[in-house]
Amino acid sequence: MAKTVILGAGIAGHTAATLLRKKVGHSHEIVVISPEPEWNWIPSNIWVGVGSMERREVVFPLAPVYARQGIEFRQGRATVIRPEGTEELPRPHVEYTVSGAATEAAPGRETYDYLINATGPKLNFGATPGLGPHGGHSWSVCTADHAVEAARAFRASIDRMKRGENQTLIIGMGHGTCTCEGAAFEYVFNVEHELRRHKVRERARIIFLTNENELGDFGMGGLHLKRGGYVTPSRLFAESLFVERGVEWINRAHVQQVSVGRLAYETVEGLEREIAFDFAMLLPPFRGVGLAAINRAGTDIAAQLFAPNGFMRVDADYTERPFEEWSPRDWPATYQNPTYANVFAAGIAFAPPHAVSRPLRSPKGTLVAPAVPRTGMTAGIMGRTVAFSIADRIRHGGESPLHRAPFATMGAACVASAGKGLLSGTAATITLYPLVPDYERYEFGRDLTYTTGEIGLAGHWLKHLLHHMFIYKAKCLPFWSLIPE
Repeated sequence: MAKTVILGAGIAGHTAATLLRKKVGHSHEIVVISPEPEWNWIPSNIWVGVGSMERREVVFPLAPVYARQGIEFRQGRATVIRPEGTEELPRPHVEYTVSGAATEAAPGRETYDYLINATGPKLNFGATPGLGPHGGHSWSVCTADHAVEAARAFRASIDRMKRGENQTLIIGMGHGTCTCEGAAFEYVFNVEHELRRHKVRERARIIFLTNENELGDFGMGGLHLKRGGYVTPSRLFAESLFVERGVEWINRAHVQQVSVGRLAYETVEGLEREIAFDFAMLLPPFRGVGLAAINRAGTDIAAQLFAPNGFMRVDADYTERPFEEWSPRDWPATYQNPTYANVFAAGIAFAPPHAVSRPLRSPKGTLVAPAVPRTGMTAGIMGRTVAFSIADRIRHGGESPLHRAPFATMGAACVASAGKGLLSGTAATITLYPLVPDYERYEFGRDLTYTTGEIGLAGHWLKHLLHHMFIYKAKCLPFWSLIPE
């Protein structure tokens, strides 16, 4: 009997756990360790964050689902990986802090034959002084609870507008190295939609503040769309949405500090400014969750397993080179750690070899560089790929070829809500291939046949359908495995 331990139960970890169980049957052990007792469909936190969806609609408890699937669930936070075991416990194992009780219990240990790191990110609010909802002065939609708090504050702003007050709302990225610009893009347009729905739009100044080189970059170097016989950059597509809705924007920006009702930022061009605000939703940069790694001799081997940002090293090329020498071939395909063959990483937990968008620096040397997103569809594909690789090695032997899903050549689809409503809502539907631009193969870096962008009511219906479909899949209800990642 083989035992697989999965750290994290987000999209990547949950996908890996459920598909691995389906592949290997019930004669092999699967254990999921996650600090959260619930699964959260994070894309719909946007709607929770403006008050148009309830928290209960985007979460469900994990334990009953795993019990039905024959997967062991440990609510706890992984702290140490010991890939060579110890003298006391020779098998590879992880240590974790048990949670979920009134007080945290003694640390737990879980041995493994295969390990999947799908821990996701640490929300690094501390990177910017004053950032975040816990001891800071801005809101977030990164978790369901954060989104509930953001909605409460947003509704308070709406109430003040209804009483005749003007409000300034800042939405965007809280640091120069943030990722998930698409989430902030969605949120700003849902905010604008809600203000119109409440008939207070004329009292609101909305500012989108981003670290992107230009609107429509999304940490992916932007994209080009073929429309009406012309090829146009995503910048024009994005800017048109902002102009039509009267949303201001500041790009190439790094937030220096957030204080009560005031935000300081600098730009790549060297401008340093402050803005007064009444409401701010600013996403944090991500780091690895801070796992330690120790070998049999007790030596710290974190550098072998993790990049400096705390994310796990996989089969990527981490050689430092100038931007002009970066290549799609630098990106991973199997998500296997190069030092320990039975350790994998999927989703946000894997360390990218570099950014996709060109990194920039301000005159003060501040790095302004959008990180590439690794969430949603791509996280699910990685979770599936790793699960299939481990399943083959369990069933056919440890030298079975690994499944491949090269990150650089993945296709991706994103439906970005721009306002919720079955008759009044809209969404931007974007597809692109490949994920990492390849200028050797394509004139504009991507295949324009499969790289598209549209906005309209149909996109909102699709977004709503995907919300229900993926929650259904995650609950492992009948025929769940027929729904693709």
